[in-house]
Amino acid sequence: MITLLLIFFPLAASLLLLLVKGEQVKKIALAAAVVEFAIALFAITQYQHNALTQFEINLPWIQSLGINFHVGIDGISLLMVLLTTFLVPVIILTSFKNEYKNPSAFYSLILAMQMALIGVFVSLDGFLFYVFWELALIPIYFICLLWGGEDRARITFKFFVYTLAGSLLMLAGLIYLYQHTATHTFDIAALYAAGQSMDMVHQGYVFWAMFMAFAIKMPIFPFHTWQPDTYTTSPTQGTMLLSGIMLKMGTYGVIRWLLPIAPLGVAHWGTVAIILSVTGIVYASCIAIVQKDFKRLIAYSSIAHVGLIAAGILAGNEQGVQGGMIQMLSHGVNVVGLFFIVDIIQRRTGTREIAVLGGIRNVNPQFAVLFLIVLLGSVALPLTNGFVGEFLLLNGVYQFNAWIAAFAGLSVILGAVYMLRSYQSIMLGETNALTSGFAPLSTSEKTVLIILCAAIIVFGVFPKPLLDIAAPSVKHLVESFQMAITK
Repeated sequence: MITLLLIFFPLAASLLLLLVKGEQVKKIALAAAVVEFAIALFAITQYQHNALTQFEINLPWIQSLGINFHVGIDGISLLMVLLTTFLVPVIILTSFKNEYKNPSAFYSLILAMQMALIGVFVSLDGFLFYVFWELALIPIYFICLLWGGEDRARITFKFFVYTLAGSLLMLAGLIYLYQHTATHTFDIAALYAAGQSMDMVHQGYVFWAMFMAFAIKMPIFPFHTWQPDTYTTSPTQGTMLLSGIMLKMGTYGVIRWLLPIAPLGVAHWGTVAIILSVTGIVYASCIAIVQKDFKRLIAYSSIAHVGLIAAGILAGNEQGVQGGMIQMLSHGVNVVGLFFIVDIIQRRTGTREIAVLGGIRNVNPQFAVLFLIVLLGSVALPLTNGFVGEFLLLNGVYQFNAWIAAFAGLSVILGAVYMLRSYQSIMLGETNALTSGFAPLSTSEKTVLIILCAAIIVFGVFPKPLLDIAAPSVKHLVESFQMAITK
C-alpha cells in the first residue's frame, strides 16, 4: 500500500493543481511534495533493514503478454525514493521568487515527473520499468520547452531524440530477454534468470542495448553532448530535476538491471564502459575549468561526478556499488544547491558570467558562507556528504584497476580547481557595479540553502543510516553478480 501511495499521490496532486489558479498553486504544490516526503519517511520507519524487497504489490496488468503491475522497495530503491521525495519540495521552494506563465501547468508537470521517477525506482517488471522511464521524459520535455531560455526548441528536441533513441535500445534488450524467459514474462526475477542463462556473446548484446540507454541518461562520454546545452537552457527547476534526480535513473538502471541481467557482459565489456566513464571525468573537468558561464561549468562538473559514479558501479564490487548509492544522494543534494546559487546570482545581477562578478562576500557574507558549504560538499571535503561516496567509489575502482583509479582520482583535484577558482572570482575581491547592490537572501532562499547545507554536513559526519539502509540489498546484488561471473 505504501508503494502505491508513493506512486499515485503525486499523480493525484498533479491533476488537482490543474484546477487551481493564482498564487495558491505553488503553496499547494509544496504541501503535496512535503506530504509525499512524509510518506517516504514513514516507509523508512516501517522498513526492515535486514530484509530485501518489501511493500511489494504484484497485480495482473496485460496478462496475455506476461506484464504485471509489480512494484516493491528494497534498500537500493528506498534511497532513490528518499532522494526524490526530499529534493522535489526543495526544488518547488526554490521557485517561490520566480513568476511563471501558466504556473498550474508548471507545478503539475513537476509532480507528474515525481510520480514517474518514483515508478522507475520501484518497478519490478521490465515493461513497467520501461513505461515509467518513458513517462519521466514527457514532463521534463515540456518544462524545458515551455519555460526554457534562448534556442530552447532546438536544444530540447535534441535532448528528446537522444533519450528516446536510448530508450528504444533498452526496450529492444528487454524484449530480447522476454523471448528467453521460460514463461514469457517481464517479471524481474525471470529477466534475471533469462539473462544469466545466456552465453557471453548474447549477454554482450543485452549489455550494450541497455548500457546505451543508461549512458545517455546519465550521461557518459561520448553520449553527453545533449547535456550542457539542455542544463544551461532549461529553467532552473528543470535543470535541478534533470541533474538532481533524473540522471540517477541511469545509474540506478545499471545497478538494478544491468549488473544482475548481464553479469558476463559486464565482466567482458565493463572495462570499456569504465574507461569511457573515466574519460568523461577528465574531459568534462578540463572543459569545466575553461567555462565562463557558471551554470555551464556546473553542467560539465555533473558529467565528471556521474562518470565516477558509473565507474564505481561497473567495477562490480561492494565498495563501488555502495559508493555509487551514497554518491547519487550526495550529488543530487549538492548539484541542486549549486544550480540554485546560480539562479540567485543571476536574478540579482542579470548575468552568469564568472569574470564580471566579484566581491559578493563583502555585501552578503551569509550567502558566501552557505555557498561555500555547498561548494565544499561538491569537491568532497572530509566531513561533507561528497567525501563518503567519493572515497568508496575510488576504493571500488582501485580494487578493479589501480591505473584507472589514478585517472578517476583526478576528479577530486580538477573539481577543486574549477570550483574554488569560480568561488574566488564570484565571491571574493572587490565589489563592482553589478555586485555592490547584491540583495539579502529572502526567507525561501535562506530556507532552501540551510536545508541543503544541513544535509551536506549531517550526512558527511554521520553517513551510517544511509549506508545501513542500502547495505543488505547491495551485498546481495554484488554477491549474486560475482557468483554469476565465476561459474
